[in-house]
Amino acid sequence: MAAVRQYELIYITPPESTEEALAELHQQVASVVERFGGTIEKTENWGRRKLAYEISRHREGVYVLELINGPAELITELDRRLRVFDIVIRHMVVRVDEELSVAERARTRRKAATVARRVKRGLPPEPTEEEKRRGDDDDDGDGMDLGFREGREGRDGRDGREGRNGVDR
Repeated sequence: MAAVRQYELIYITPPESTEEALAELHQQVASVVERFGGTIEKTENWGRRKLAYEISRHREGVYVLELINGPAELITELDRRLRVFDIVIRHMVVRVDEELSVAERARTRRKAATVARRVKRGLPPEPTEEEKRRGDDDDDGDGMDLGFREGREGRDGRDGREGRNGVDR
C-alpha cells in the first residue's frame, strides 16, 4: 500500500473564469482524488489576483488552493490532467508533510540540546515554575544571553574588541 502524504495544489485560471467553470474544475479534481483513495481536506478560493508576470497574455488570474491527502500516484495523475485543461494556466503541487516533519525534528533537536545544557550546568531538565514566571528568554538559565540583547557593545559601551598587543582600539 502506498503511503498517504499531504500535498498543496495551487492552480491559476484566467480572470474571466466563471464560478460554474471553477466548480466543474474542482469536481474533476475531486473525482481524481476519490478514484485514487485520497481526500480533499480544504479548498480555498483566493480570488482574482495580479500575476507576477504575464502568462498567455493574462496579467491577472483566479487562484485556488486545495489541500489534498493521498498517495504519490494521485499527484502524478492530477499533474497530468491539469496540464490538459485549457482553463488552468498554471498549477503547482507541493508536498507539505515533509516540511512539517523537518520542522518537528528541528524542534525536538533544540529541546534535547536545551535539556543537555541545563543538566550539564546542574539545573533540572525543565525550567522551574519560578523561571517560567520570571519569563526568562534564556533557554538554559545561565544568564548568558545578555550580550545578544544589548547588541555588539556591552554595558560599558565598548565593543570588547582589542587592537594589536592587547590595546583597546
